[in-house]
Amino acid sequence: MAKKYYITTPIYYPSGNWHIGHCYTTVICDALARFHRMKGEDVFFLTGTDEHGQKIEKEAKARNITPLAFIDPLVAELKDMWRLLDISYDRFIRTTDEDHIACVQKIYQKLYESGDIYKAEYMGHYCTPCESFWTETQLKNGRCPDCGREVTVQKEESYFFRLSKYAPRLLKLYENDPEFLQPKSRVNEMVNNFLKAGLNDLCVSRTTVKWGVQLPFDQDHYAYVWIDALSNYISALGYASENDALYKKFWPAELHLVGKEIVRFHAIVWPAILMALGEPLPKQVYGHGWLLIGGEKLSKSKENARPELTEPYELVKRYGTDAVRYYLLREIPFGSDGEYTTERFIGRINADLANDLGNLVSRTQAMIAQNFGGKVPPRGESEEPDGELIALCEALYSKVDADMGALNAPAALADIFEVISRANKYIDETMPWALAKDPAKRARLGTVLYNLAETVRIVAVMLKPFLTKASQAILASLSFDENAGFDTLAFGTLREGAAVEKTAPLFPRMDLKKELAEVEKIVKKARKEGEKLAKKEGSLPEQGADGVPQTKPAIAIDDFAKIELKVGEVIACERVKKSEKLLHETVKIGEEVRSVVSGIAKFYTPEEMVGKKVVVVTNLKPATLCGVLSEGMILCAEDGAGNLSLVSPERLVESGATVR
Repeated sequence: MAKKYYITTPIYYPSGNWHIGHCYTTVICDALARFHRMKGEDVFFLTGTDEHGQKIEKEAKARNITPLAFIDPLVAELKDMWRLLDISYDRFIRTTDEDHIACVQKIYQKLYESGDIYKAEYMGHYCTPCESFWTETQLKNGRCPDCGREVTVQKEESYFFRLSKYAPRLLKLYENDPEFLQPKSRVNEMVNNFLKAGLNDLCVSRTTVKWGVQLPFDQDHYAYVWIDALSNYISALGYASENDALYKKFWPAELHLVGKEIVRFHAIVWPAILMALGEPLPKQVYGHGWLLIGGEKLSKSKENARPELTEPYELVKRYGTDAVRYYLLREIPFGSDGEYTTERFIGRINADLANDLGNLVSRTQAMIAQNFGGKVPPRGESEEPDGELIALCEALYSKVDADMGALNAPAALADIFEVISRANKYIDETMPWALAKDPAKRARLGTVLYNLAETVRIVAVMLKPFLTKASQAILASLSFDENAGFDTLAFGTLREGAAVEKTAPLFPRMDLKKELAEVEKIVKKARKEGEKLAKKEGSLPEQGADGVPQTKPAIAIDDFAKIELKVGEVIACERVKKSEKLLHETVKIGEEVRSVVSGIAKFYTPEEMVGKKVVVVTNLKPATLCGVLSEGMILCAEDGAGNLSLVSPERLVESGATVR
């Protein structure tokens, strides 16, 4: 029986505002899944979308549509993105799938009947963007420790999971199975910050949020989104259903690969739930680092920083699927944070894909076409330096297998490109062009070109999990089976006399300076389109020919009385990615927290905005501006030169105070 391998990504919140960082986890998982399939293992690769909860309920309500109508196009967009990146998942699960909902209800019922769920009154700190509850000691400066946003104190009747009951077993898990959670730094964080600090029981139901899974034993309550989301790892396999063959075959999972910000849920809450259910735990949870998007922008305004191209569709359209996959798999030190810039992205394409791989393939094809009529030449006796190149090829699989076993895709690719680099050096050492001039050395020329063609073939087979398109094109050019697995890696497998076709350049080299200039044009064009959309949807004031807002018609006092103005405090702020003018503020207005988009980015930095008291139009119809929900308008004064200044209370007043 083939060895099984079950790998999962976390399921994604369908935001619709995708950038290359969203692709990181899924591309890594895909490479791992493809690698294990090529080893002959029985693989199940799961990904999907997390579709319940307060955020989605709120955004759908603002658009006056149902949550499902809001989500469906976003899910379709995500699936398109995965197709674009050649993601080979075995199932794409949605938490709105009927089989998933039924499974979640059975999980809750089982936990309730065993006494691991009980009813009580909950009062705690809740972060709506993260859908997370926090204790007073877990807050950082009174804010959410994950995202830094304001939390609200919420009080309602809820069901609780006895998480505290499982703290001793979780500590023993970490002690007895050091491989369960990786890297080691995540273990220290979980043990010191949570387990040793004391686990509180977890609130696992809501009555105020209706968009979710209704509890089977109390229809006034709905499942906490994190329990709903985590359950997908077993609901996708048919757990607790009449058809649980996949569950019996693939559970426990070999790997849950997640971002470091959600390790707590996967390494504490999820194993405790499984312990309560009496089910096996996943073999490993790995919390990788973040892909930072142009870190230099954190300290510079967008006007001064070079624009970065981060949108996956644009990147694939311009550079190809393999280039995007390669950068994510090669550039980022696995387990640590990495930084993306367009310059580094193009540099990787030029150095590795164009200069090294592309050059090796094109030179080999051209020399075989020129000297042997486009046929793989006969292989004669080896000479120096053939042995070193052949030895590297023969040792390559074991190196890459060890790297991938350690989840180290960057190291695996480094090993493959070491062979590519050695093959390019081999060309310089053997000088095929000189051999071609001497008829007496034709046999030696044939051996050299055979060795190069065979090296190219082996490299192409090894690259299949990573560069899904280029690897197939290379194998096809050598008349070799594009579906070849690792069982074909023996040096000398390539058939003599097989046709070798010249292909178009796999990765054309780019002029870095010119390409960065083109990227800047693309990004600026996208921003302008975003500005137009924002203006169309009412985010920016209508301007006259001189740039000064036009005078509005006179209104009666009754009309003015319809406007609700309140004092708000900006508790978080960030730039809107597709716009040079827009800021996205999180504004606390009394006990309420709202998302507001304002066209003031040229006058205030996000850092300057945090902590400011502002006047907000609170009964403005919500709108989506450049993909971000805006639930109000911050008032500003504008002078004749077009400069803006925030309207703020003269004296210190609490947020939520009425302005009239």
